[in-house]
Amino acid sequence: MEQRSVGASGLRVSRLGLGTLTWGRDTDGDEAAAQIAAFVDAGGTLVDTSPAYGDGAAQRILAELLDDVVPRTELVLSSSSGINPAGPSRIDCSRRGLVAQLDATLRELGTDYLDMWQVATWDPFTPVDEIAATLDFAVSSGRVRYVGARGYLGWQLATAAGASRGTTLVATQVEYSLLARGVEEELVPAAAHHGVGVFAAVPLARGVLTGKYRNGIPVDSRGADEAHAQDVQSYLTDSSVRVVDAVVTAADGLGTSPLAVALAWARDRPGVASAVVGARDIAQLTGVLVAEELELPAAIAAALDDVSA
Repeated sequence: MEQRSVGASGLRVSRLGLGTLTWGRDTDGDEAAAQIAAFVDAGGTLVDTSPAYGDGAAQRILAELLDDVVPRTELVLSSSSGINPAGPSRIDCSRRGLVAQLDATLRELGTDYLDMWQVATWDPFTPVDEIAATLDFAVSSGRVRYVGARGYLGWQLATAAGASRGTTLVATQVEYSLLARGVEEELVPAAAHHGVGVFAAVPLARGVLTGKYRNGIPVDSRGADEAHAQDVQSYLTDSSVRVVDAVVTAADGLGTSPLAVALAWARDRPGVASAVVGARDIAQLTGVLVAEELELPAAIAAALDDVSA
């Protein structure tokens, strides 16, 4: 799998990242072990987790796999701090909150450091200078190698980048797909200007871009799961129909899957260092890894750009 530089930094990651959002919820330990082994065998390095995934279950499962299933040194481990569903305040990006959650993550994973640590969300109650100083402290103390942010708007990323205390942001993780292109208006240009690489999260739009919802909601899909139905419904709009139809048509013409077309489009957008994909089971991940080999012809990429603009 191709390795790419993250922004203007020296960090390199696989152009596909393995997301762990479903681990501990839809994906048990055995399935997770199969996934991470297959991912590393395919040349993948970036593994993304968070203490918020599965209320901490994702990190606990990942901790059991490090070194037992895959060597820790072969992975670029990425996690975040700033959202604590169990805390008195759900968002806490204060120095106290960020460092406490970072230290808890390191203990949970059984590792001395994270390769990438991201502030999980914008916190309007914490001064940006305090956050910048905390990121610098995390790097200088050896807890973290590189830092980034998740879910920032363009002006927020630019503000955070401008407040750097010597430790610069090198990555920003956002939802980015053929059905979520709003980030191209301000965030992606801001990231390029400040030398920040983009991690494209949810590149398959909760599975909608695979075409599985064209004829209704399958009973075994997330769209049929009450806990996640709203996430899927937000992508099931009238305007999304023509985009999904175009993806399916392109896949038919290329002799591949709609998943492969949608993933390749997001993976190869300007500024994207890696597209982060989660899978419920090894069968889904196998489809993703096979799709990784697809390079979209320029004419098809342009047509998808037009229909999804």
